[in-house]
Amino acid sequence: MSIKDLPAAARPREKLLAQGPAALADAELLALLLRTGLKGTGVLQLADQVLARHGGFSGLLHADIADLGGIKGLGPAKRAELAAVIEMARRALSQRLSAAPVFESPAEVKQYVQLHLGELPHEVFAVLFLDSQHRLLGLEEMFRGTLAQTSVYPREVVRRAMSRNAAAVILAHNHPSGMAEPSHADEFLTQALKNALALVDVRVLDHLVVGRGAVVSFAERGLL
Repeated sequence: MSIKDLPAAARPREKLLAQGPAALADAELLALLLRTGLKGTGVLQLADQVLARHGGFSGLLHADIADLGGIKGLGPAKRAELAAVIEMARRALSQRLSAAPVFESPAEVKQYVQLHLGELPHEVFAVLFLDSQHRLLGLEEMFRGTLAQTSVYPREVVRRAMSRNAAAVILAHNHPSGMAEPSHADEFLTQALKNALALVDVRVLDHLVVGRGAVVSFAERGLL
């Protein structure tokens, strides 16, 4: 069934305007962006297919334009619009974290790293560099690894912290397995980085381990 065949109140645009965006199902929200489907495939069905292929919005937010290009019905214009929305979400969180101390919004810090790292197929070690008031200066993906491990060099983290004139950092890395539980190696690495950064008077405020749908905080666990 196409959107035109639905009762007016059930059409995604009309439903959103009448009830707000929270009332829409995932496929209905995406259908508003896609606008049109294919011959024999309505836009709601296409939206369902896109979400199923990427494991929902979480996976879609980490898809790049090349990934989207493999889906029939997503031409250059639609791929560009989706990529723009994804980048807008990242920038919105970044701007909020740059405007106020990060500990005023710890949930947003978790959302921010989840958005960057949560669905990556390989392990990435990232650092959030903060100023003296603990506002975000920027996030950098420092090291990349395989599904099993990443080699992290404390001297490189120290060098980047000094070059950015950071007063503090939040460490973050993902577990491609999807499990966010810290390992003993994660604890050892955290302490090594904490000791190295202390030599240049840079504090480690937290280490976030990112899985699928979950982020574990070392600070909240008392591991710092």
